[in-house]
Amino acid sequence: MNAPKQFLLFSLDNLRFALPLPNVERVVPAIEVTTLPNAPLIVLGIVNIRGRIIPVVDIRCRFSLPSKDIMLSDQLIIAATSKRPVCIVADEVYGVIECGDEDIIAPAEILPGMEHVKGVIKLKDGITLIHDIDGFLSLDEEKALDDAMREA
Repeated sequence: MNAPKQFLLFSLDNLRFALPLPNVERVVPAIEVTTLPNAPLIVLGIVNIRGRIIPVVDIRCRFSLPSKDIMLSDQLIIAATSKRPVCIVADEVYGVIECGDEDIIAPAEILPGMEHVKGVIKLKDGITLIHDIDGFLSLDEEKALDDAMREA
């Protein structure tokens, strides 16, 4: 039997999402986001977390959720992609969950071609989408973000 997998569970509007715990560095209260000129639309701006300048990405637009301003009650999830750290704005962070392979459904089993989702977790009180943090930005967006970060 495989060891349980751990995920950080969070919400945007009324939808629940999860990030693999190894990708999560920390969760911090929302702080002021500074606009980053020439950044792709998916990037809300940058923040300074303990001396590190980290881009804040808007996953709401990837899942066709309405945009909203960052509120003081929001939380920032600092996560590591294979290329860079990023901050994700969450309405609420619930904490860490564990689940076995039998609780995870591959996205192709639900709807072939699902983008930005690594799978779906079946929980007793509903389902949770596992966010694909490494596939979040397109190659063009990665390049535009790199250029904008260099210019800043």
